Amino acid sequence: MEVTDVKILLVDDEVDVLDFMKYNLEKEGFWVYTARDGVEAIQLAKKVSPHLIILDLMMPKLDGIETCRELRAMPEFKNTLITFLTARDEDYSQIAGFEVGADDYITKPIKPRVFISRIRALLRRLETSESGTKLNIGDIEIDRERYLVLKAGREISLPRKEFELMNLLASKPGRVFKREEILSRVWGNDTIVGDRTIDVHIRKLREKIGDEYFKTIKGIGYKFDA
Repeated sequence: MEVTDVKILLVDDEVDVLDFMKYNLEKEGFWVYTARDGVEAIQLAKKVSPHLIILDLMMPKLDGIETCRELRAMPEFKNTLITFLTARDEDYSQIAGFEVGADDYITKPIKPRVFISRIRALLRRLETSESGTKLNIGDIEIDRERYLVLKAGREISLPRKEFELMNLLASKPGRVFKREEILSRVWGNDTIVGDRTIDVHIRKLREKIGDEYFKTIKGIGYKFDA
């Protein structure tokens, strides 16, 4: 996807922050839309169908958490990238954001080069599709037909559930998958497994693929970090 095709919706009630982000993103060639509160954001999102929505947490009328929750409840925004702006080390807000479906968060104060770098990293997730028989992420290749993983060309054979777990996490690099969703999509709602089942499988994947790829989001779930 070309930069000039990407639409980004910025939502913040602070005009100076909004102008700062808009200026830096437009300078890179992105299409940028702005809203001052959650209600306006939802209305505008329905009109322009953005690829990425950047939400501030504290806003009038409808805060960032509730705005994200309402967007995720709409089918058209189920796979839209959503990231929050949070104060540094504001762990509670970050966890609350992940729980309502956020893909990531960006901490304030924002530095231009770091901000653009984070946005580009987020948008790279759009290039990873769940369709097709092969998935390539960096030096990792997942062959869905053969249930095989290759790392730097070296074949790694995984048991079925380990493969399915890795395939799920890697299908959306950087996205946090909640434990409940992982259990449902990998083991199925009708299968009774212990609470530690996911942890055991993640540990085995770390041993075989590499510890750096699998990140734990405490109290929430796991993500694949490319």
